[in-house]
Amino acid sequence: MTIKEILIKYCRELENISDTPRLDVEMLLKKALGDVDSMYIRMYLDKALTDEQEKYFLEMIKERLNERPIAYIIGNREFMGLDFFVKEGVLIPRPDTETLVEEIINICNNRTGLNILDIGTGSGAITISLAKYLDKSHVVSADISDIALEIASKNAVSNNVDERIDFIKSDVFSNVPKEKKFDLIVSNPPYIRKADIDGLDRQVKDFEPYNALEGGEDGLDFYRKITKESKDFLKSKGILAYEVGHDQAYDVSEIMKENGFEDIYTKCDLQGFERVVIGFYNN
Repeated sequence: MTIKEILIKYCRELENISDTPRLDVEMLLKKALGDVDSMYIRMYLDKALTDEQEKYFLEMIKERLNERPIAYIIGNREFMGLDFFVKEGVLIPRPDTETLVEEIINICNNRTGLNILDIGTGSGAITISLAKYLDKSHVVSADISDIALEIASKNAVSNNVDERIDFIKSDVFSNVPKEKKFDLIVSNPPYIRKADIDGLDRQVKDFEPYNALEGGEDGLDFYRKITKESKDFLKSKGILAYEVGHDQAYDVSEIMKENGFEDIYTKCDLQGFERVVIGFYNN
């Protein structure tokens, strides 16, 4: 089959599965053709795939038609202009989280040598982006999952920031050294309400890790725990920064107020939802 024939056939087949069928097919084609760029696909529409390339493509498109997320199929996802290896066991980095990282960089870009704690590192998207873009920062990156720590460590090496990150296995603050004090604590914790899990898109609930999604009966369990315990680990005027669910900004802001945080504010994502909550602790 030619590139053009594949695009026509499989874009149509993916229409009921993906919001971006053309992009999905192009990404799989680029992988099958040896990691070529998008311009190659457009310039060589009449090029026929070799038998080996076509076999590889058909294996991948079969997985996509079974609703396996494209990032898990090709094994990577771009985030903040950086490339991240991903596989089952960690959440796929999403554009919503870039809003959180961008705001942290914005409020911290005139400071160097920040000590940062990232709770729930996953693929390392937040940890590595902050280490990359905040000058001389040092990040302690915590996760309870061995798979997450393995993947995040690999991504730190590939993005050349591994020397400024300490990865630790920790259930929230359980293994964070008591004497450590941080300028910034950041988290994108599990925040889906338990009753809402079954209603999630199959590509999320059947493939992404449950323990990275479910945040208790009201989705706020981790915000309560992290906010309360963070006060023992923040420096004076330290920053606590969260990603939250699309309807959780008010509740998370109230949790922070109840725990003594001040100057709390929110930021909206590109769709206009308040997805970031930030507050300062003047202990």
